Amino acid sequence: MKNIKIFSCPTAEDFTNEICDYLNLPMGKINFMKFKNDNTFVQILETVRDQDVYIVQTTQPPVNERIMELLIAIDALKRASAGRITVVLPYYMYSRSDKKDQPRVPVTAKLMAKIIESAGATRVITCDLHNPAIQAYFDINCDRISAQGLLQDYFKFKKLENMVVVATDAGSSKKAHKYSKFLNCPLALIDKRRDGNDDNAIATSIIGEVKGKQAIIFDDEIDTAGSIIETARILESHGATEIYAACTHGILSANAVERIQNSPIKELVITNTVPLDEKKKIDKIKVISIAPLFAESIKRINEGKPLGEILTIE
Repeated sequence: MKNIKIFSCPTAEDFTNEICDYLNLPMGKINFMKFKNDNTFVQILETVRDQDVYIVQTTQPPVNERIMELLIAIDALKRASAGRITVVLPYYMYSRSDKKDQPRVPVTAKLMAKIIESAGATRVITCDLHNPAIQAYFDINCDRISAQGLLQDYFKFKKLENMVVVATDAGSSKKAHKYSKFLNCPLALIDKRRDGNDDNAIATSIIGEVKGKQAIIFDDEIDTAGSIIETARILESHGATEIYAACTHGILSANAVERIQNSPIKELVITNTVPLDEKKKIDKIKVISIAPLFAESIKRINEGKPLGEILTIE
């Protein structure tokens, strides 16, 4: 690799350190501070002229502050004459606001794409978008890697004897089918309904056999955990012996961790695309790092090599 610099926004330092350790590179020096009037100030503390620059940001709350930190950092890099500016977003902000599904509402996921481009980014690397079509919101390259390989390998090595993969709804059935094919086990589908902006969904029936089986629920993200816990309860009522859940993005907002602790879920497996606060760490939650996959993507982009199989398994 050559002419490469990797910087972190304030809440992404752990993730960025993992990337830099994998690549055997020092983390770039950058300063973030707040003025007394609550305005954010960013200064790049080393030269980036004509360099291949990567800036990593999380969506740890408050999300809107994370967005401003990122945009101001991009502008600072652009004005410092960076050759290329790649934004690394393990979890894409506002990804669930990806379509106009109600009257008089925004498509905020597209707005984010346009703002990031306007700030000066030349490329984006992200992971397991809520809707893959979000990639098309950008007029710059947007690479989408996947945690699917990490999650399916984790359960492969657990060597559960009587598995069934469970799709949480019809929309996730295609991805669940891929997991079930890899794990060589049956597939079941939960039929559920969601009303408007309600974070909770009600499971109404189950299609497939789960009695006496170890059920694994795969999803792209878990926010308040209402839907995943409702799914777990209906699986328990239909005779599943053990219930596991896995997702790429463990948002775990509100009282999600407490609900998971008190649920029938034996283990929840997530990646570190969203930082897990210390107070949210419980024995039931297993975190797998996806930082090496981002690091490998950065390496290949810098060296002009194809990303190929590491982008997405879908």
